[in-house]
Amino acid sequence: MPKIHETAFIAPGCQIIGRVTVEAHASIWFNCVLRGDVNEIKIGARSNIQDGTVVHCDSDYDGRGGYPTLIGDDVLVGHMAMIHGCVIEDEGFVGLGAIVMNGCTIERGGMLAAGGLMTPGKRLPAGQLWAGRPARYLRDLSPEEIVANRLNVAHYAANGQKYRTALATIT
Repeated sequence: MPKIHETAFIAPGCQIIGRVTVEAHASIWFNCVLRGDVNEIKIGARSNIQDGTVVHCDSDYDGRGGYPTLIGDDVLVGHMAMIHGCVIEDEGFVGLGAIVMNGCTIERGGMLAAGGLMTPGKRLPAGQLWAGRPARYLRDLSPEEIVANRLNVAHYAANGQKYRTALATIT
């Protein structure tokens, strides 16, 4: 069964099953699917998974251990992303419609641009921006972009709490 912190916001229409942990003040937006049926999924504190995103994991069907999906604290995942059997470290960013595949890691503060595709096993180093299909290094993030990402995390955390409170009064 999922373990969802009491302060997390889970929007109506989400499907969350299996070994899924959602930490404090995280937000899972409308029509997301988090399916931890074959391995673990963890969503860290204040992280947000935006509308229509699918988060899954890789099973241990052949004895190699599979890949859980581990999303750290203060992570932004844009609308309609596909996250599968990977690690997104604290303050990571995954853009709209991006895909992160098995065995990938987005290091702390790394950013995969909208529509980007990280093919299996790739590592996006801290503070870098990658883009394209397949994704490749584009440049280092500017100090202003890093601040903007942090402000976006704070916005989503606050907005999730507003929705959680408002929807609680309706139901």
